Amino acid sequence: MDVLQKIKSAVDYIESKCSSIPQIGVILGSGLGGFTEEMSIEAEINYADIPNFPVSTVEGHSGKMLIGKMGGKQIVVLSGRFHYYEGYSTQEVVFPIRVLQKMGVHHLLITNAAGGTNTDFSVGDLMVIKDHISFAIVNPLIGKNIDELGTRFPDMSEPYSKKLISKAIQIAKQENFELKEGVYFGVTGPTFETRAEYKLIRLLGADAVGMSTVQEVITAVHAGMNVFAISVITDIGIREEENIISHKDVLDAANASAPKLTSLLKSMITSLDLAS
Repeated sequence: MDVLQKIKSAVDYIESKCSSIPQIGVILGSGLGGFTEEMSIEAEINYADIPNFPVSTVEGHSGKMLIGKMGGKQIVVLSGRFHYYEGYSTQEVVFPIRVLQKMGVHHLLITNAAGGTNTDFSVGDLMVIKDHISFAIVNPLIGKNIDELGTRFPDMSEPYSKKLISKAIQIAKQENFELKEGVYFGVTGPTFETRAEYKLIRLLGADAVGMSTVQEVITAVHAGMNVFAISVITDIGIREEENIISHKDVLDAANASAPKLTSLLKSMITSLDLAS
């Protein structure tokens, strides 16, 4: 079965479970599954039931697709994502993005938990991603290009929609909380960075580092989607004291920031102009 057939098989199954045609997709990172409590859910589908879909293996990722409404808009939510470090190929990591593309999604909102390399940040900050550095990950577009999915050489001068970033900043001001902006550095994981690596990443111009998102964004841009991404800063890697980072710390910090992030995303979805 070729890639297009695999995508079609997955989409056919999903569409057999619901009548909605979502135009907005949301990907939830570690510890951020509470967002779905704000949805009016029409269909809830386990990843394991979707043909050709990978399965989440990481704590904090529930592994479900939810389709329904929020803020008067039809949305599809991936509650849990896939990572290269889980042993999946890059094509498997981004397969859900291709499925969303064929389902009709034009706007993609992505969340993640990330380590801060900018010492002006604090644990719990929300950082809007304005750009990324992808040199430390495997590009998901390597291999034969499928013209039906996108162009061979996609332009990456604006991977994150300036219009959506501006909307998020405006909403944050209205709701009276601060948003940071910064550059996200993608790595493969699963190890957290050494002190030397944190310092190098900062020297290269990044404000945060994480093990996800970049491959998803590259694929979404290839698919012609408008992308917005935001990180919850769950730890600060460059510190003088002997700090040790654990996955539990990441989940705890993400959970603490979830209500604020949920409010922002809900307001963005409500105000999105789907014609633009």
